[in-house]
Amino acid sequence: MASEQELSDFLKSVDKRAFKRTVYHVRDEEAALDIVQDSMIKLAEHYGDKPINELPMLFQRILSNSTLDWFRRQKTRNALFTSLSDFESSSDDAGDFDLLENYAIEGDQREGSQSAEDQIRRKQIFHEIEKEIQELPARQREAFLMRYWEEMDVAETAAAMGCSEGSVKTHCFRAIQTLSKALKAKGIEL
Repeated sequence: MASEQELSDFLKSVDKRAFKRTVYHVRDEEAALDIVQDSMIKLAEHYGDKPINELPMLFQRILSNSTLDWFRRQKTRNALFTSLSDFESSSDDAGDFDLLENYAIEGDQREGSQSAEDQIRRKQIFHEIEKEIQELPARQREAFLMRYWEEMDVAETAAAMGCSEGSVKTHCFRAIQTLSKALKAKGIEL
């Protein structure tokens, strides 16, 4: 049984990565924040009494289901209503928090010997990678992020996505192929 402190520590340890993953899926920061918070509440309310080692898988499953529920609600809402905000440009994204850019900045601070040109190039590469990840089909993006961002193994990813391990491998392979091809076309070799 997980104690309140263990549950709290677990939720603190996953909140930023869960938020970033959800932003990749729904492409809306406010919705992503709502989805992550709802998922955390559901985990605490319904599964807070489970052993601590079961919480990561339960949370991933709840988060995936909450994201799918959001897409279903959006589809229904969009079928019934036309939102004028859908036609507005999204050019005011300059103030958004970007974990990959923060990681790039932290890495640059650790490696203070890099030139300004190298630092800018590194930030540009991170930005291009992030854009290409957002362009992946939903299931490929989900599998890719769980496997390589969340560092889950194939079995954990399959359980969280509700599919077979073979499907996870296929989605990851296709995502890597697509990312590799897109980045290579932009002159980025990793």
